[in-house]
Amino acid sequence: MSKQFDVIVIGGGPGGYIAAIRAAQLGFNVACIDEWKNEKGGPAPGGTCTNVGCIPSKALLQSSEHFEHANKHFADHGITASDVKIDVAKMIARKDTVVKQNNDGILYLFKKNKVSFFHGRGSFVKAAEGAYEIKVTGAAEETLSAKQIIIATGSNARALPGVPFDEENVLSNDGALRVGAVPKKLGLIGSGVIGLEMGSVWRRLGADVTILEGLPTFLGAVDEQIAKEAKKAFDKQGLKIELGVKVGEIKTGKKGVSIAYTNAKGEAQSLDVDKLIVSIGRVPNTIGLNTEAVGLQLDERGAIVVDGDCKTNLPGVWAVGDVVRGPMLAHKAEEEGVAVAERIAGQHGHVNFNTIPWVIYTSPEIAWVGRTEQQLKADGVKYKAGSFPFLANGRARALGDTTGMVKMLADAETDEILGVHIVGPMASELISEAVVAMEFKASSEDIARICHAHPSLSEATKEAALAVDKRTLNF
Repeated sequence: MSKQFDVIVIGGGPGGYIAAIRAAQLGFNVACIDEWKNEKGGPAPGGTCTNVGCIPSKALLQSSEHFEHANKHFADHGITASDVKIDVAKMIARKDTVVKQNNDGILYLFKKNKVSFFHGRGSFVKAAEGAYEIKVTGAAEETLSAKQIIIATGSNARALPGVPFDEENVLSNDGALRVGAVPKKLGLIGSGVIGLEMGSVWRRLGADVTILEGLPTFLGAVDEQIAKEAKKAFDKQGLKIELGVKVGEIKTGKKGVSIAYTNAKGEAQSLDVDKLIVSIGRVPNTIGLNTEAVGLQLDERGAIVVDGDCKTNLPGVWAVGDVVRGPMLAHKAEEEGVAVAERIAGQHGHVNFNTIPWVIYTSPEIAWVGRTEQQLKADGVKYKAGSFPFLANGRARALGDTTGMVKMLADAETDEILGVHIVGPMASELISEAVVAMEFKASSEDIARICHAHPSLSEATKEAALAVDKRTLNF
C-alpha cells in the first residue's frame, strides 16, 4: 500500500527543498525524497550546492583568503604576523562542519513546515488513475503516490572522455573539496566558475596552479572589458591560465598526473601535476529516475524537456533546476522551485531569466546580470555605457582592495538598464542592487539619483550610472 501525498519532490537540493517547503506552506501534503548521505550514512539534503558545491567551496575560499591576507596583506595595516601556517585538515573539518549545519538546517525546515522526508533514491514505478507511484530505495524501501511530481535531481560533473574521476588524482568538484594536503603542482582543465574558484583556493595556500582552457577567450560569457580586468588580476596573483589549448592524452600514476596538450600556437606541450581537477561543465542527472516507465521526455543532452512554466510532457509532472534547460545556478533552481509550487496552487509563479545574477567568488569577485556589451552589439541594440573604477572609491581604498570596476549598460533611447557588470571587492553583494533595478525596469538615471551611503562600495554603482550620461560626482 503506497503512502498518499499531494506533491512529491524528487531531489532535496536548492530547487527541491525550496519547492517542497513552499508547497507545504501553500497547504499541500508534501513528501521530499533525497539520497545524499553524510560520512556516517545519514541524510544530507541540500544537493550538490550544499554538499560539494556552493557552500563548501565558499568555506574554503574564505579560509584561504584569511591565510593569504595574514601572509601578504596584514603588514599593510600595521599588523605583524610571522610564521603563519595552514592546517589543511582543520580547514577541511571546518568546511565539513559548515556543510553539516546547512544539512541539519534543511531537515529542521522540513520538520517545521511538515514536509515528510524520505532518505533514498526516488524513481518512477508507473502512472495510474491520474497519479504516479514513486519508489524510494534506501535503508527501507517504500512506495509513495501523488498527482503532482516535481523533479529536482540536479546535475553531475562532466568527465573527460576516457578519463574517469578517481577522486584521488583526477578530481571532480567533489574531490577538489577534499584534498588532504596542499599539492605542490595543481592542474585544472576548464577556466569556468569551479576552475577559477578551486584554483584560487589552492594557489593561495601555496600550490603552483595551471589552468588549461580550450576556448581562445577568457570567460567568454562575461562582458569582455570585465573579463580582461579579471584576467589581469589573476595573472598578477600568479594563477597561470593558458587559453586555446587542445588536451590530448592524460596519464595517471603513483607520482600524479601527466597531461599532454597543444597550446594556442599549435606547439606540443606537457604538464606534470600532483592533482588534476577537471571542470568542463556538468550534465543533467536522471540516473535511476526510471523515466521510461512513464514516458518522460528527455532531450539530446539528457535534460528533462520542459516548457516555460517547467511543465514536462506528462500531466502533473514538473522539473526544475540543473536537470532542465537554462543556467545551472542554485538560485535559478530556487526560483523555479517556488514558481512551480505556486503554479500547482493555481497562482502565477514568477521567474525572469533576464535578471538572474551570475557570480564567481574569486578575488576579485566577478558578478553580472543582463546582457554584455558584445551581446548588445551583436543584436544591433543602441546602448550607452558607463563605468567607474574602484581605484577612485574611498571605501575600496580603506579596504585595501581597489581592483576592478562597475560597468553599466543602458538603452540609448529609453535609458532602461540592460546589464550591469562588476569585477572587484564584494561584487557578489553589489550585484543585487542591479537585479532589483532591472526587475523594476529602472533607468540608469534612477540609480544615479538614489542616495547611496558614503563611504560605500555601492557608490561605484551610482558613479557608473552617472557615467552612462557622461557625468560624475567624484572629484
